[in-house]
Amino acid sequence: MKTKVLWMAALLVGGFVAGTSCGRNKFASFFSSSREDVSYTEPSTVKSAGLGADELNNIEVYSKANDATVSIVSTVLQRDWFFDVIPVKEAGSGFFVDDRGTILTNHHVITGGQRIEVTLAGGKRYRGTVIGKEPDNDLALLHVDAQHTKFLPLGDSDHLRVGQKLLAIGNPLGILEGTLTTGVVSALNRSIDADENTRLEGMIQTDAAINPGNSGGPLLNSSGEVVGVNTAIYGRYGNIGIGFAMPINKAKVMIDNYRSGRPLGRAVIGVDVMFIQGDLATELDLPESGGLLIYNVRRGSAAEQAGLQGARREVIVGNYRIPVGGDLIMAIDGRRTDQSDSIRRALIGKHPGDKATLTIYRNGKKLNVTVTLSAAPDNS
Repeated sequence: MKTKVLWMAALLVGGFVAGTSCGRNKFASFFSSSREDVSYTEPSTVKSAGLGADELNNIEVYSKANDATVSIVSTVLQRDWFFDVIPVKEAGSGFFVDDRGTILTNHHVITGGQRIEVTLAGGKRYRGTVIGKEPDNDLALLHVDAQHTKFLPLGDSDHLRVGQKLLAIGNPLGILEGTLTTGVVSALNRSIDADENTRLEGMIQTDAAINPGNSGGPLLNSSGEVVGVNTAIYGRYGNIGIGFAMPINKAKVMIDNYRSGRPLGRAVIGVDVMFIQGDLATELDLPESGGLLIYNVRRGSAAEQAGLQGARREVIVGNYRIPVGGDLIMAIDGRRTDQSDSIRRALIGKHPGDKATLTIYRNGKKLNVTVTLSAAPDNS
């Protein structure tokens, strides 16, 4: 009997030990499995934090473009409330367009500047000299005595599309040099009033952040080509997502003229026009296909010398007061004037002194008039 009791006790102890051992193994297995799950998720989180294709593109464009972007400070003499002349510093940006020290910027960055100081990305400073300016397009060319400068390739602004990615580089507020912002083409062919005397046409609208000090800096596409010159913002107090850039194709003409030794300045006809077509054109006894109706011929302009005619009276059509009686420009060098900026497009690549053939409608007849283009006046 005692032997039987001892055997039963041993069996129970063995079962308890086996059971607790099995329980420990199951608990250890569960805990081990849980730790393996945790240690598995941590590396996957780290691996997913790699740079995306768009980020890599931003980095690549910036790394190449920043070294070719410069800071520009011009000292302008102004009068204070007591009519004393005081120096005021205006800050902006610019970028090299060749390896010989030629810089493109905005005209308003250097307007009235008595001294222009250019600071390169590496911190080296140079005295800048104005070698060309085009106030009507708010563009200017500077030169610094630097050789083998890194420069930016110029793209084609005529084929931009709304929604296309853009990158802006500049020196916002004149102190935050080398700042990159990104955005898209928000709209094309915008017209804005730069001041009382200058209306900038064909502008690129972008939501890439542009602030005071960014003026003159490059607006680039995802290939790192300059497609615009950052020029203006909507509002007085900084970026609200509405910025404007001058299309680079306008600057190309000035750069080509400088390199070829031709007179600098934008080629113009010298007329103020309004685009009409369809029912409005019919109401004015003009061809339904329409065109650009001249309402003013500028004094001393190429248009005046060619005998083009402006409006002689006004009529009211619907809610609009329209100056009429002037020539209707239907085509320039055979290209229909079917958009409000058709003159600008037709004169791209032309220089002061070049000729343009205008097909006009006057007194019920079509005529061809040859105009010798003149240079846009310097409004500086």
